[in-house]
Amino acid sequence: MAKIKGAVVVDRERCKGCEVCVVTCPTQTLALSPEVNGKGYHFSFPVNPDACIGCTNCAVVCPDGVITVYKVKVG
Repeated sequence: MAKIKGAVVVDRERCKGCEVCVVTCPTQTLALSPEVNGKGYHFSFPVNPDACIGCTNCAVVCPDGVITVYKVKVG
């Protein structure tokens, strides 16, 4: 059976750093960046991208819809 590997893409300029995606991620893939975007928010980014399983929890809970999750079969 093929495993699913995920890839998270966050629109950094639109992210408000609410951190809902960070606490929802079961694999601790996301974190808030120490840097800020153009609006002064600490944006979410994949701190541990290899851990992503493509569950899409982060994209579902994002109130601004700035997260896209891509899924790829591996193996």
